[in-house]
Amino acid sequence: MKTKAAVLFEMERPAPYAQSKPLQVLELDLQGPGAGELLVEIKAAGLCHSDLSVINGSRPRVMPMVLGHEATGIVRETGVGVKDFKAGDHVVFSYVPVCGHCLPCGTGRAAMCENGAAANVAGTLLTGAKRFSFEGKPLHHHIGVSGFSQLTVCAQESLVKIDPSVPLDKAALFGCAVLTGVGAVVNTAKVPAGSSVAVFGMGGVGLSAILGARAAGCTPIIAVDTLPAKLELAKKAGATHTVNAAQGDAAQALKDLTKGGPQYVFEAVGSEKALAQAYAATRRGGVTVTIGLPHPSKQLSISALSLVAEERTLMGSYMGSAVPRRDVPRFIALYQSGLLPVDTLFSRHIQLQEINSAFDALDKGEAVRQVLKFE
Repeated sequence: MKTKAAVLFEMERPAPYAQSKPLQVLELDLQGPGAGELLVEIKAAGLCHSDLSVINGSRPRVMPMVLGHEATGIVRETGVGVKDFKAGDHVVFSYVPVCGHCLPCGTGRAAMCENGAAANVAGTLLTGAKRFSFEGKPLHHHIGVSGFSQLTVCAQESLVKIDPSVPLDKAALFGCAVLTGVGAVVNTAKVPAGSSVAVFGMGGVGLSAILGARAAGCTPIIAVDTLPAKLELAKKAGATHTVNAAQGDAAQALKDLTKGGPQYVFEAVGSEKALAQAYAATRRGGVTVTIGLPHPSKQLSISALSLVAEERTLMGSYMGSAVPRRDVPRFIALYQSGLLPVDTLFSRHIQLQEINSAFDALDKGEAVRQVLKFE
């Protein structure tokens, strides 16, 4: 069958992307689903910094690749052995295909699935297959999803069935931004109600962490960014205070606001410098959680003594330490009840032909979540 999709053939083309056009919109060949796989018609896909990190080379992946990982759609066909899904089901994609059999999966740490991680690095489905091709040559899948395509084939372990009443353009955000940001608060750090929280970086994930802290009953909730517009948006998401990191020492400002530093500080920038600031701001006995994805060459230097003498904790959080089939439905339920106002993250709809200029807007911090909508 044929599908129109955005393909990345090489990383590190320079911005502005509207001119260099790293993503090429092409008509591809797509094989039907094999055993354990499904054909999904993509209805909406969010543009995330993790996609941008592949484009600019800070998150290296095998090329060429059909990009996109935060997506939702409708199942159109199932392969042999698929039991939990049928044609017509509305689904959200999990960007870690959860095998359910490895040691992390068996101990409740689905986000650390070893087989899923290996498939993602290889650019294949969990089954090991590649279903896209162009001019007879295979293309790689982006972490099991490849959401910037009208149609995609994925492993059943990459999908979560959702309530069909949820608008699909909003549902897409639960596949990455909400799952990662809210999950970091409630799953990774397990922040108790009443705790003081700060979040560095008001992109989709950082704003989702603000939403999660609000839903968890935290106070104060302090947003840190360098862009005034994003700090204003953070207030709408639930931040009680804001700090502009471009106007002085953010770590000291947080200590002054909380009389010693927040108990929980989240870094969602993807910068080792921001992480160092977040760690410096954290209260004695507190927890620093890093969600962002810096370039693999970057290093963090902290005081080794502080970990012991101040009983500090530094934690990594990938995919919000989530179990997707547990967490996506429960976060959607919180959204439906009004406790997670996810609409705050939405910036605008775009069409496939606008995708390069849309990544310029993301790169400049002019948008939080632009959603590619397939009609």
